[in-house]
Amino acid sequence: MPDRHLDRRTLLASAAASGAGLLLPASARAAAPKSDIAAIRRAVEAGKDASVARLQDWIRHPGIAAEKWRMDESCEFTIGMLKDAGFQMARKMPTDGAPGIFATLDAGAKRSVGVYFMYDVKQVNPAEWAHPPFDATIIDKPGFGKCITGRGAVNQKGPEATFLAALHAFKAAGKKLPVNLVLVAEGEEEIASPHFHQVVQSPEVVSALKRCEGIFIPSPSQSENGAVEIELGAKGPLEFQLISSGERWGRGPRGDVHSSLHAMVDSPVWRLVQALNTLVGPDGHTPAIDGWFENVRPLTAREKALIVEASGKQSEAEMKKAFGIKTWINDEPWPVALQRLASQPTVNIQGLVAGYMGPGGKTVLPGRAEAKLECRLVPNQTFKEAETKLRAHLLKRGFGDIEVNVSGGYDPTETAEDSRIIRAEKAVYARAGADVAISPRSAGSWPGSVFTQPPVSLPAGQFGLGYGSGAHAPNEFFVIESSNPKVLGMVDSAMGYVDLLYELATIT
Repeated sequence: MPDRHLDRRTLLASAAASGAGLLLPASARAAAPKSDIAAIRRAVEAGKDASVARLQDWIRHPGIAAEKWRMDESCEFTIGMLKDAGFQMARKMPTDGAPGIFATLDAGAKRSVGVYFMYDVKQVNPAEWAHPPFDATIIDKPGFGKCITGRGAVNQKGPEATFLAALHAFKAAGKKLPVNLVLVAEGEEEIASPHFHQVVQSPEVVSALKRCEGIFIPSPSQSENGAVEIELGAKGPLEFQLISSGERWGRGPRGDVHSSLHAMVDSPVWRLVQALNTLVGPDGHTPAIDGWFENVRPLTAREKALIVEASGKQSEAEMKKAFGIKTWINDEPWPVALQRLASQPTVNIQGLVAGYMGPGGKTVLPGRAEAKLECRLVPNQTFKEAETKLRAHLLKRGFGDIEVNVSGGYDPTETAEDSRIIRAEKAVYARAGADVAISPRSAGSWPGSVFTQPPVSLPAGQFGLGYGSGAHAPNEFFVIESSNPKVLGMVDSAMGYVDLLYELATIT
């Protein structure tokens, strides 16, 4: 899903001590004529094998933005899928990076709804996978049922393909969609969407989106216990690389030299370590970049209450077990730790590389060191503000020689709890019998700010039933036939999107 690194299915794994209710059959959904729903459901069921095959084909056409690998091919394949699902117009939108997509489906309806897709996926190391990551293998997974495993299966092609399955069913059943659709897609979500604004802010796309009630990204939102979480926003990322080199610094070696020379030669590696050490406080986690908290908005009373309420539906023990940790920062109690998760900006080191790391020692003084970092931003910080403050902070402390390469990022996003898109999600989840927790924002990120901020200014959220796991990790999977009675498979998840479209067509 989008860069939503925190697995909310883990957060909700023990939601509702009484257990989430069994999900109601599609015939019980009340937002559309029963005869239409019955016909569409028959079409979803009849088209299940074709829907699964489409998802498999999509996984077999990957695009990895971080490696600039097969991006045009993946974009074209996605455009073909959209046209096949009923979009009358779907075309490639050039950017300064990987292309985006703009598509419309005019159903002659009174209302329009926006949809966000991503077609890129994370990198893979095939040696870590039980099955080849782009073979889209169907497996029987104990406790889950029949699943597709492959890169992109859950993040984000599985739920997106499930949404397309719903559109195919409308066509097959001879039923018009209750809303018009405006879809925008990108191929750089996994590298923090550096050029997606060029797609969304083009005049024709802005014009189309501004006619929409809101926009959503299809997501597999259920936990193993059937519960779901509605997120009213997300943190924004700033992804960057810091490089220390003797060549740029003018001190230390240009390349690796014998380690004995460190007695009289400066070390670019230690210089990078010293620069990194200025970015956080002595506790190792509080950002110390000058002015970093200047515009940070504290949680409101309502947001704190939502988090406390949600903490009672989430298992602290299961989350600790899932992530292999024993304590939270400052040994804080569970509700306080969750408030920190939602409210605090972060400066995190993703990776740190320098010198020799092979067997034994090599006795070298490296001439270069690199660190990959990301910051998570909260309202009312901005991506540009964060980048400016980072650069100024390093320069003020004499680290102007440290190279700062910003690769992507965007602002945090927020959507009102009483917006139609959020109220529609609540209604559909309620009809499905799923227990709902509402979160002020995700600790992960997705580029929702390009929709919620001017010039588009739409409410935006994530919606979907169904389950999958392993995003950004080996053996990623998406459930297509569930053996867990509280988790929906692909057919019922598709009907969830059908219900959402009808709900958005009629909600006042």
